[in-house]
Amino acid sequence: MSNILDGKGLAQQIKDEMATEVASMMINGDKIPHLAAVLVGEDPASQVYVRNKVRSCEQVGFKSTLIRKDAGISEEELLAVVEKLNQDPDIDGFIVQLPLPKHIDEHKVTLAIDPKKDVDGFHPSNFGRMAQGLPAYLPATPNGIMEMLKRYEVPTEGKEVVVLGRSNIVGMPMSILLAQKNYPGNASVTICHSRTKDLEEHTRRADIIVAAIGIPEFLKANMVKEGVVIIDVGINRVDDETRKRGYRLCGDVDFEGVSPKASLITPVPGGVGPMTVVSLLMNTLKASKGTV
Repeated sequence: MSNILDGKGLAQQIKDEMATEVASMMINGDKIPHLAAVLVGEDPASQVYVRNKVRSCEQVGFKSTLIRKDAGISEEELLAVVEKLNQDPDIDGFIVQLPLPKHIDEHKVTLAIDPKKDVDGFHPSNFGRMAQGLPAYLPATPNGIMEMLKRYEVPTEGKEVVVLGRSNIVGMPMSILLAQKNYPGNASVTICHSRTKDLEEHTRRADIIVAAIGIPEFLKANMVKEGVVIIDVGINRVDDETRKRGYRLCGDVDFEGVSPKASLITPVPGGVGPMTVVSLLMNTLKASKGTV
């Protein structure tokens, strides 16, 4: 389909560009970017995410370190791991893969990460700098979406944008970034959530919709106008007995129904997901250069 925003292909293009840059850094004797990931427990989705991040590091020539810890690790022990990474001069940036076991305070762990190594962009210091338009590590998914909008030259100035969802990981940062005096940006942004009245009135008015609410195929064709741009952040596992695995992956948007009306739309999978991973690499490259 000609209206597909191909995140997978774009992510590969950006990785190729980074690989060329890293090769040049090696020739010049510069420090090679080094990303570390801390994985706690055996959550299958987390293992897949971390494996993809490590593989992507290898593809672009970054150094990577994977630190595995048992789900029974204490909060104090995990905080000690974080502090060790904070102090390691060879590590440019690192992530602690979420979610963490229930006995560990995720907020406390996030606060313990040195903002200069916070390539996930979750630390309040980076969030605050982002909100003020200062150099910062942007959260990976919003960063990837902004890069996609820019590379596909999607017009945003003066556009009506509706963001479905208000999480600190996607919804809130997207609303801030798209409203700022930049490109992509300069849009009029409305955040919709579970308490929004007349939701369809908002979505039918929107030129661009960012769907990040975690409800499978929530956004239907009757909720959007012709020519809308759809950014589907959701990735949901839905039971499907016709599939070999017994399930299928879908987004927060009814792709089959909405795509004929959309001027541009991200598929699931293959849309926002690959851009999230590549934006983590982009942040790591910045960290290695000390440009934030």
